Amino acid sequence: MKTALLTHADCLGHVTPEGHPERVARLEHILHTLEPLDLDRRTAPMAADDDLLRVHPESHIRDIRSSRPVDGFNQIDGDTFMSPGSVDAAYRAAGAVVRAVDLVLSGEVPNAFCAIRPPGHHAETDTAMGFCLFGNAALAAKHALDHHGLNRVAVVDFDVHHGNGTQDLLWDEARALVITSQQMPLWPGSGRTDETGAHDTILNIPLAPGSGGAEMRAAYETRAFPRLRAFKPELIIISAGFDAHQDDPLANLNWSTGDFAWITGELCKIAAEVCDGRIVSTLEGGYDLNALAEATRAHVEELMKAVR
Repeated sequence: MKTALLTHADCLGHVTPEGHPERVARLEHILHTLEPLDLDRRTAPMAADDDLLRVHPESHIRDIRSSRPVDGFNQIDGDTFMSPGSVDAAYRAAGAVVRAVDLVLSGEVPNAFCAIRPPGHHAETDTAMGFCLFGNAALAAKHALDHHGLNRVAVVDFDVHHGNGTQDLLWDEARALVITSQQMPLWPGSGRTDETGAHDTILNIPLAPGSGGAEMRAAYETRAFPRLRAFKPELIIISAGFDAHQDDPLANLNWSTGDFAWITGELCKIAAEVCDGRIVSTLEGGYDLNALAEATRAHVEELMKAVR
């Protein structure tokens, strides 16, 4: 069996204004660098509204659909835009994570990476924000819990920005452990250590501006990994943001490509220990095109190594 790659051309139809960091070229660069790899390539389906209702109210879904412009752009907030293709892209992104969970939990593939956009970890219950329309990682968790009947699912988010949306969507979910590291201070301003959720199932790991891979590795080894092993999830979902890279223009952490490979490899080891290696990873941030492509490839190659 091979690592699955889920994507769809519709995700390239989500167009943003000239100069916007979350742009079509991000996914183009990723798909180009992943092209030589021996992956099980799958087409991302459209999510059903019933899937989205696991994490968002009907009013939010309706608002997103009604915000689709006929042409040009519709600005949702200070940095979130929609183009005519954005709704289809968002439904494909959500559909990718749902399908990836189905594939991994059925045993059809050992693990999966969803090369999708728009990203999702900033989308709150009824608020699109931070380039995100639907909460993809949280949706994957809820689909695994409610549709597949799992008892414990973990989400690990190493994007440089705090996954406020994932935290919001899973705040009351005792069956989901959310571990998220982020630069602090940095937008969106959440992610303090005292934000622990209704059932003490949220672990925030703030990282100081300017810190690098050594600080990240120490934090994960002493705080994140022991908590993850103790929780013993039946599935690990990764919010794979690559904007903590030292070359990224939107933040000030100094991770190398090797650091992304390391954290992925360690998560694969834990998954092998506690949940038969079952991992679903979904793309979040990363805005320097070369660093993004390089780090994403390193991430996917670690997923591939885990099934050899």
